Formats: sequence, C-alpha cells, structure tokens
Amino acid sequence: MVWKIGKQVMAILNKEVTSYDRGVFVAVTLFLFFCFGFVQIAYGARLKDIADVEGVRGNQLFGYGLVIGLNGTGDGIQIPFTVSTLSNLLEREGLNLNTAGQQIQVKNVASVMVTATLPPFSRPGSRLDITISSLGDAKSLQGGTLLMTPLKGADGNTYAVAQGAVTVGGFSVASGGDAAIRNHPTVGQIVRGATVERSIPFDLFQSQRIRIVLRTTDFTTMTRVVERINTQLGRPLAVAVDGASVEIPLVDEYRIDPIGFVSKLEQLDVHTDLPATVVVNEKTGTIVMGENVTLSTVALAHGNLSIAIRSETQVSQPEALSEQGDTAIVTNTDVTVGEEQSGLSIVGGEVTLGELVGALNALGATPRDLISIFSALQQAGALKADIKVM
Repeated sequence: MVWKIGKQVMAILNKEVTSYDRGVFVAVTLFLFFCFGFVQIAYGARLKDIADVEGVRGNQLFGYGLVIGLNGTGDGIQIPFTVSTLSNLLEREGLNLNTAGQQIQVKNVASVMVTATLPPFSRPGSRLDITISSLGDAKSLQGGTLLMTPLKGADGNTYAVAQGAVTVGGFSVASGGDAAIRNHPTVGQIVRGATVERSIPFDLFQSQRIRIVLRTTDFTTMTRVVERINTQLGRPLAVAVDGASVEIPLVDEYRIDPIGFVSKLEQLDVHTDLPATVVVNEKTGTIVMGENVTLSTVALAHGNLSIAIRSETQVSQPEALSEQGDTAIVTNTDVTVGEEQSGLSIVGGEVTLGELVGALNALGATPRDLISIFSALQQAGALKADIKVM
C-alpha cells in the first residue's frame, strides 16, 4: 500500500517539485515502508501454525491382517495365532486343512497390525497411507504382500480396507551364524494402501460459530489472538472462552462463505508468548531452552570426580632352582581417584539466553553436566524457568 501511494505521488512530484524535494519524499516513503514492514514482522506466527479449528481432526484406524509371500522370514511355530488365522482364511475359501495332529509350519506368513489415520472430511474412495507392524517373531516383512484387511475405528465400525505390497526401509539377512540387519525390517508402509469405505459425518458450521483452539494454552497469547481477530474484522466479534479457545460467530457476510472466512483467520499473524522452559532429555543429553529463560546472579562451582580402577593379572613363580613355593596367578588392583579443580564462577544477573549459554560454556560443562547444574539452579531459586524432563 505504501509503495503504491509512493509511486502515485512521485508521478506528481516529477512535474511539480524539485529534485531535492523528491529525494526527501523518497527517504520518508522508505522510512514508512520499513516501519510498516517491521510491524508486520513483529507478529511472528500465523494463526494456522499455532491453533486448530475445533472439530477438524483425524481419527485413528487399526486392523489385524496377514502378510504373505515372505522369503522364510515369517512367524515361527511359537506363534499359534498366525497358523490359526491362516487356517480360518483357507477354510473360508473352501480349503479344509486336516493336519492329523501335526503342527503347520508356514515361514512365509506373518501376523501384523495395520494402522492409519483417517483425515478430516475424507470421502469414500479416498486413499490413505498405512503402517504395517509385525505381531509375532517374524524376522522381516521385506517383499511381503498385505492381504485385504478391514480398518476399524474406536466405535468398532469399518472405515477403510487395506491391501498391497509392503515397502520396508531395511533388510535382514542371516546365513549360518552370521546376520546383517539394516534399519527396522519388521515395520513397513504402503503409500495410499487403504481405500476409505465410509466417511464420518460432521457439520463444521452447524452451530453457526467457529471455535479456534490454541495448541499450547497461554492466556497472554489468547488475549493477543482475540485483539488481532477483532482488529481484522473491525468489530468485537471474537470472544475468548478460556486460555486455549476463542469463538467467532458466523454473522452477515461470513455466514455466506464460512470456508473463506476461516481461511482469512488462518492467515492472521499473532505474536506468541511462551513461558520460560528448559527441556531436558537425560537419555541423549539434549537440552533446549526458550528465549525467555533468565538467571539471577549466583556463584557456581562445578567439578568432576573421576574414579579409575585398573586390574592387571600376573603370574608369580618361585626363584630358579628353588624347591619352595608354587606357581600362582596374582591379580594386582590399582585405584586412582581424581577431581578437577574448579573455583566459584559468577553467572547470571538477569542475563539473556545467549549470555546464559556463554557463561555456562565458559565453565566447560558438558550437556549432561548442564542437566545437574540446571536442577541445582532451580532448587536455589536462581533459574527463572520451568524444567521439563523427557
């Protein structure tokens, strides 16, 4: 908008003012352009990236099936339900198995669970991606074919049917006592491997209201969402229900085109406000800190205590030509205890995230050391953040 106005006015200035005045006007126009640009950038995130429309969600589907055509990598005789399922399947096809008390051994069949997600607004005939996971002791699903498997929802109704060739992103090869395994060969996928047979009826706009739900509950962010929506609409229609949801009624022209109305709301920029949080994964030593994490001034000392135990086995023999003493095996053990020297360091003082990281790195602390340091800082009341351990 500023650029268009600037071009129109410049056309007039080219005729009516001097070059000096035109230069001043260009500077003012650029200043306004950057001001408007920075205001837009300050919002940070689109509403569709931090919130969802209530009712627009997927539904989980699952089913039990058989994968056939495996190259001797299927379930063994210790998995009775695979043989039972195969027998029932063949009997339905008119083939009655009479084993005379013998155990059926089929190594190219595996029992699997098939899972998928039914997207919102799916219609009969739509295709779904499915995941196949082994239930028994199959070594690999590579090269197998999934037989027709009904996929049911939580209500027990069948919503899709799956079938097709299984794709595995790995392999498992064994010969003699040697074996080679790459990735996870007992879990596979079939892209567009299921066909939707029944849709879930749902009228999104039946209540003549739209409710938008934040993915992370925050009262400050919700207040900004309400202000942003009402500013865009030009009237106070949006009302916050709680710290995570806001309702907007479909009135006047919005009732005619509710889909377009939701699309406009999704594109609104909102500046989010998240609490100060430190996420710690003790298994991997990973630490993630939010930008609002601060630290009060504290004195911190951190040293590593190390204990090394070394055992050495030696053979003790009597002296040459000596008739006394026997040859014996003796184990010598050496224990060494060491501790790194570390003095008190002053860190904190309402510092920023970058300054906090720099101060902790200066102490020479590893990620696993930082987990202990953050826990101690929180106990001392110096860490202005919540620690979440994964």
